[in-house]
Amino acid sequence: VQLQASGGGLVHPGGSLKLSCQASGATVSIADMGWYRQAPGKERELVATVTTGGTTRYADSVEDRFTISRHNARATLDLQMDRLRPEDTAVYFCKAKGRYDYRGQVFWGQGTQVTVSS
Repeated sequence: VQLQASGGGLVHPGGSLKLSCQASGATVSIADMGWYRQAPGKERELVATVTTGGTTRYADSVEDRFTISRHNARATLDLQMDRLRPEDTAVYFCKAKGRYDYRGQVFWGQGTQVTVSS
């Protein structure tokens, strides 16, 4: 399984960005997916996750501002980010957990930079 993230960039506070993650390879073996982020000098943290059935979970800091979604047939994962704040600045990574023959494995995308600044 390979993950390719895209959509990062520079945006003003209050603006919006949409991140996308395209999975390839044994995509039928993907279970839960999620977005994580890592700011300079900080540990990587969970932003949002979504199960194969569509159940979502968000970090408190992004609740009501970010929306995670996935399209299983297209093997894509999106993160719509609205009302962005400077503290959202980080490298964002998509993550997928494996199932079936890939159970127990975790896959990461390469990361995409999001910078929120005036």
